[in-house]
Amino acid sequence: MTSKAYGRQESKRRLGSVAVAILLAAGGAGCGTLAPAITTSSVPAPATPSDPRQASQVWGERYRANPGDAVAAINYARALRGIGQRAQAVAVLEQASIHNASNMDVLGAYGRALADVGNHTQALEVLARAHTPDRPDWRVLNAQGAVLDQLGRHQDAQRYYATALRIAPEEPSVLSNRGLSYALSKNLPEAEATLKRAVAGRSADPRVRQNLALVVGLQGRFAEAETIARADLPPEQAAANVAYLRQMLSQQNALEARTQPKRPAMRPAS
Repeated sequence: MTSKAYGRQESKRRLGSVAVAILLAAGGAGCGTLAPAITTSSVPAPATPSDPRQASQVWGERYRANPGDAVAAINYARALRGIGQRAQAVAVLEQASIHNASNMDVLGAYGRALADVGNHTQALEVLARAHTPDRPDWRVLNAQGAVLDQLGRHQDAQRYYATALRIAPEEPSVLSNRGLSYALSKNLPEAEATLKRAVAGRSADPRVRQNLALVVGLQGRFAEAETIARADLPPEQAAANVAYLRQMLSQQNALEARTQPKRPAMRPAS
């Protein structure tokens, strides 16, 4: 292998290792607002405030009045996750799953909540019961893929994403997770191509574009990464993110330089 090819290989490996460190953190990021309330029955849902704290109060009252109410449990748990009370969300959904053992919506929410707190093995077991082979749910498949990625089983995760995309073609949330999975697999070009497809979707979350900016930056194209990030972030924050990425790559480069074995000095023949 030529020194130039070796350098490219080392660069790819280094960028991939940084991707693991950053993308895992990005994958756990929350958002400050809530989506419309989930309904699984004919019982009308109360109006859900966009603020998670207010939503937790609204749904908490309904849940405490009837802990077996699947709709209340799912929305209360989601509000709790929105304010960082992930362990309490798991407890709520655990009780709901006892009262609603065959409710696939409850099981899906419970599995995702378990993954949030790092109970990945249990999350996979619960998510496997949240749909059936004859009636697969792309949302559950997407969640299963995300859990497998957190366990380092990236090839398995990508198979789940592929199945989910056959059910929901070009779904931005699935493409985003698949793109991050490729990045964690150190396949940055494929990660970039997949995240670009995710960004093109009409319902794409702004965080998807930030993931794309990250992957572009990990390939050393910092100016392009900053341009992408600015679509959703103030210029100062976009520049700060790229500066942080530069620093991460620089530190990684310096660390690897220190850990590389020193080559013996070449001596001229006498």
